[in-house]
Amino acid sequence: MSVDAQGTLSDRSLLRLDDEENAALAALATELCGTAPHLIDSAEWVAAARRLSCALPPRLSRTLREFTHDSGPDGMLLLRNLPVDPEGPPATPMVFGSVQRASTVPASALMLVAMAMGEVIAYDKEKHGALVQNVVPVPGMEEYQGNAGSTRLNMHTENAFHEFRPDFVGLMCLRNDHDNVAGLRTSSIRNALPLLSEPIRAILHEPRFVTTAPASFDLGDRLEEPHGVLSGAAEDPDLKVDFSSTTPIDDEAAGALARLRDAIDEAAYTLILSPGDLAFVDNRVTLHGRNSFQPRYDGADRWLQRVFVHLDLRRSRALRGANGQVLSSTPV
Repeated sequence: MSVDAQGTLSDRSLLRLDDEENAALAALATELCGTAPHLIDSAEWVAAARRLSCALPPRLSRTLREFTHDSGPDGMLLLRNLPVDPEGPPATPMVFGSVQRASTVPASALMLVAMAMGEVIAYDKEKHGALVQNVVPVPGMEEYQGNAGSTRLNMHTENAFHEFRPDFVGLMCLRNDHDNVAGLRTSSIRNALPLLSEPIRAILHEPRFVTTAPASFDLGDRLEEPHGVLSGAAEDPDLKVDFSSTTPIDDEAAGALARLRDAIDEAAYTLILSPGDLAFVDNRVTLHGRNSFQPRYDGADRWLQRVFVHLDLRRSRALRGANGQVLSSTPV
């Protein structure tokens, strides 16, 4: 399964579609791909994706329903053998902010699965508000702590600063790197929590940490409020932290954050994704990152496509004009 880990990926975190399921999903994706106006971000196309997502193969539908109810100890789900272009994808994009606007069969399959879980959303200040986003290395941005880089990406909650951050992050592999070493790193607080002492857990629950937004998100003069890195049930907490942008406000909190980072690393594992693999990370309990790799910028570099999913779209209605899928940085 190409899993490099201190632990073992649990059986409930993996589903490989059989050939019949692959064909059924491919047929739905082909129908969706051919839906006018053939633009992923159009309301008509999204409505078709929502409707067709109800016809997924039963075993896949059941797995997704169980995962959204309880994402398990790993807080992630790896789906394998999804439909891809048999002739391979086109050249990997090499520009910052790359997105997928035109419908394709792989992007349609990704949207169908995501819409079966909830509602796919995007942010107007990130990737131009596109629902399907390309994760590709960009020349000159090798050290960038973001999806355009190729250095080791720090473990993080996606959009940790945002009140309406994604519930799930989906990453579908169209092409891995030349050396097949680039991997998706994930680690759940459910696996890391037993490695933390009760006093450390207590500190992490207290509002002694601040997470800043990237400059790309224009949030006006809003002051960043201190928050707990852990929240909710003490025995099964939610986790909100970005080890690139979350800072402690005192020395004791700094020690607790460092211990959390050690525990997260100890509980982490790495998935080497192959074309047709789709990993969903439960952004409420699981962090994700990436190990380093060497891009060649020859059109055949690593290429993932990403979506964000909300389980309760109504929560963000004040930020979504015309009840659409894109969240504005300010109320509409």
